[in-house]
Amino acid sequence: MNFLESLWSIIVAFFFIAYLILLFQIISDLLRDKALGGGVKALWILCLFVAPFISALIYVIMRGKGMALRSEIRVRESVEEAENYIREVAGGPTPTQQIESAKALLAAGDITEAEYARLKELALA
Repeated sequence: MNFLESLWSIIVAFFFIAYLILLFQIISDLLRDKALGGGVKALWILCLFVAPFISALIYVIMRGKGMALRSEIRVRESVEEAENYIREVAGGPTPTQQIESAKALLAAGDITEAEYARLKELALA
């Protein structure tokens, strides 16, 4: 095997792996999309196996923007779930408890109205 054959093998392997990653992204996006019905999902998957390169290209062109938005929403939801879990496990005060303690400080005269508004804003953030 000479250098050009090795280089060609590396290039082909790279594009094959890139295609597999794209295929799995498309299939996972299809299965997680709640807007599409089962028949449409089955049709897309069938097209991906019958004419893989053309249908993958068409899918990315037609639904690429929505694919990115759905992915972004999934990431935000998972981050939010992780943060909620961490707050729950850490046992820190909830936003309601923070606001109640700030209100008690305001009633006692220890903080001003502006400081109370700032603490409330931080608790709700």
